[in-house]
Amino acid sequence: MLDATNRSGGTATASPRAATTDLAVAVPTAAPALPPPVAATGIAARCARVLLSPWSRLSLLVVLLVSAASTVLLLEPQRLLTDGWPSQLGGAAAVVAYAVAYGVCTVAFVPRPLLNIAAGALFGSQLGLGAALGGTVLGAGLAFCLGRALGQDALRPLLRGRWLKAADHQLSRHGFRSMLATRLFPGIPFAAANYCAAVSRMGLPPFLLATALGSIPNTAAYAVAGARASTPTSPAFLIALACIAVPGLVGAAVAWRKRHRLRGH
Repeated sequence: MLDATNRSGGTATASPRAATTDLAVAVPTAAPALPPPVAATGIAARCARVLLSPWSRLSLLVVLLVSAASTVLLLEPQRLLTDGWPSQLGGAAAVVAYAVAYGVCTVAFVPRPLLNIAAGALFGSQLGLGAALGGTVLGAGLAFCLGRALGQDALRPLLRGRWLKAADHQLSRHGFRSMLATRLFPGIPFAAANYCAAVSRMGLPPFLLATALGSIPNTAAYAVAGARASTPTSPAFLIALACIAVPGLVGAAVAWRKRHRLRGH
């Protein structure tokens, strides 16, 4: 054929269509991208869901609180009443350090009366009141944030009893005045009130404000009692004891009268 050979030498010449076909075959094609392993992605997502689940966070909260309580038992902070404050700290730094230690200790369930008395004994009535009140607000805020972040989602579905529902309703609807009354008339333990408020729908700012205002009388009474503990017959010490006892009795009386209303919710 004329298109396959030339007349001079008879050499075979590839047609343009054949050359194009050979070129297309010679060019290598890129390998398709492989998708990520489906099994690995599924395991990672499942582990993330388990770790971030409400019950896992609640377990973490319990572990943290137990560890903090165990640490406090080993350190024995009550020795401050007998050994005194470390000599390396003094002045405003000592007050701030005590307030921070106070807040951490309240999260670890150390009784506030002991810490308030120690504040008065170490720093006097005025500075002791400032240190104890600052530590009270700090400890309440830490407990509230821990309970809200780690325990609320797991514990709210368990609010089925009448008393629990009534307390949740009261704190969610009337959080500020309810917490103010709780702090003014002690009866509910400090840590229990913190975590109950955290589980409810109460906001953090009204909780902290009610804690700060409601804790002043009781904290001041304990601080004065600690500062005047060396003179137990002084008028200031006796008045402080009266200020400690009377709110407790009034709170018990109010709780006794309100018990029927709580049962009705």
